[in-house]
Amino acid sequence: MMMNVDGVEFRYGSLKILDKVGFSLDRSEILTILGPNGVGKTTLLKCLNRILRTMAGTVLVEEEDLLTMSRLEVAKKVGYVPQRGDVSRITVFDSVLLGRKPYIRWDITSKDVEMANGVIERLGLGHLALRYVNEISGGEYQKVQIARALVQEPQVLLLDEPTSNLDLSNQHRIMCAVTDIVKKNRLCAVLTMHDLNLSLRFSDRFIMMKGGMVFAAGGHEIITPENIEAVYDIPVIVEKVLGRPMVVPA
Repeated sequence: MMMNVDGVEFRYGSLKILDKVGFSLDRSEILTILGPNGVGKTTLLKCLNRILRTMAGTVLVEEEDLLTMSRLEVAKKVGYVPQRGDVSRITVFDSVLLGRKPYIRWDITSKDVEMANGVIERLGLGHLALRYVNEISGGEYQKVQIARALVQEPQVLLLDEPTSNLDLSNQHRIMCAVTDIVKKNRLCAVLTMHDLNLSLRFSDRFIMMKGGMVFAAGGHEIITPENIEAVYDIPVIVEKVLGRPMVVPA
C-alpha cells in the first residue's frame, strides 16, 4: 500500500473530533472522504498533513510515518490544497513556483522554472501566468493552488473540496487533470467533497464518516441508499445513468 492510516484520533480540548480513523490507499488511487458538514473531514486532512497534531495513530506513506517527520520532509511527500488560501499580491507564476520551496537551497533552478511552467500550462493557466492572484476569480485561484501542490512532486495529494468554487465545466476539467496526474505519476490522492455524483465519477475508493468515525469504507459498492441516508439523514435513490451510478434525493 502507498498510504496507510491507522487509529488517528484528534480532539479540540475535551471534544473528540476524530475517533480511531483509518484507511489504506494504493498507488494511482483516488479516495474521497464523504460526510456532512462538521463531521471532521477537513480536520482529518490537516492531521494527515501534520498541520494538526494527532493524539494517537499512524500515517504511513511507503512505510514512513509522516507524524514523526519534519515539516520540510512532509512537504516533499504531501501536496496539500486547503479550502481557502491566503490571497496576496503575487503573480500566478510566482505563487505556483512557491511549491518548489522544499527543494530550493540557494537559488531557483531551471528545473524549478520548467516544472512551474509545465503545470501552469497543464491546468490551463498560461494566459494568467503574469496576473496577480488577487485579480483572478475564485475558481481560477483554486486551480493555482492545485498547481502549486503539484510542483512539489508529492507522493500524496490532499485536496480539501477542490471543486467548491468552480463552475460545472471547470469542476470536470480539474478532476480530469487530477485523475490524469494521479494515474500517470502513480501518486495517490485523498479528497473531501460534497458532490456525491462528482466523487462517484472520479474516485476509486471512499470513506463515509459519521460522528468522527469511519461509518463505511470501500469502493463504489458502499455508496448505497442505506449508507447515504444513515450518514446524511436524507433518503436517496441510486440509479445508473449512462452506465454510471447517480445519487438522487428521493
